[in-house]
Amino acid sequence: MHNQQADWRGSLRSFAHPRVVSMLFFGFSAGMPLLLIFSSLSLWLREAGVERSAVTYFSWAALAYSFKFLWAPLVDQLPLPFLTKKLGRRRAWLLLSQCSIVLSIVLIALIDPSKENALTIMALAVVLLGFSSATQDIAIDAYRIESASSDLQALMSSTYIAGYRIGMLSSGAGALFLASGFGSSMESYSYEAWMFTYIIMSLTMLVGLVTTLIVSEPVSAELRAKRD
Repeated sequence: MHNQQADWRGSLRSFAHPRVVSMLFFGFSAGMPLLLIFSSLSLWLREAGVERSAVTYFSWAALAYSFKFLWAPLVDQLPLPFLTKKLGRRRAWLLLSQCSIVLSIVLIALIDPSKENALTIMALAVVLLGFSSATQDIAIDAYRIESASSDLQALMSSTYIAGYRIGMLSSGAGALFLASGFGSSMESYSYEAWMFTYIIMSLTMLVGLVTTLIVSEPVSAELRAKRD
């Protein structure tokens, strides 16, 4: 019985490990953009009077998540000028992708899809958001694998998934709640309501940005092998 209690206490202490806690915030940062491409954006476009066929095409921007393996080797090996030297390879790519996500969401917020010729510009911003978010996923996976030993990997993965779900809930139900609260609906479309909603969503990415700046760069497998 004493050994079982010690095991439980040890497991609970592991959840408070800085690397495990950081994955909760990184998971939130990874889950945030997804529904801003899917459900929240789809409702915005429908309220703006965009044809359903055009709304469907916007979901193609999420294909970046399916094909991120194509540029994952570049993220894994390619150093970024200035940033890699200052932050390290993993944190440099995390910071770049997160800043790009914020920029993409702000660009989307500044475009009123009900205006003529606005959909093409918005589509480009949405594609940039999908690409940036997929790149962040790659960088987070690399960071998680290198930042802790194998005995913490399961906890880090589960904490990441919990944060991811919270992020999706925030950008899904949270965004719809904000847009409705600001006064937009199917009967009474308000571009300003959606603009403020997406700007607020972009500010939530500060969770991931601050985490990237606070955490330390993980030691790569090559360096660990040399030390051993």
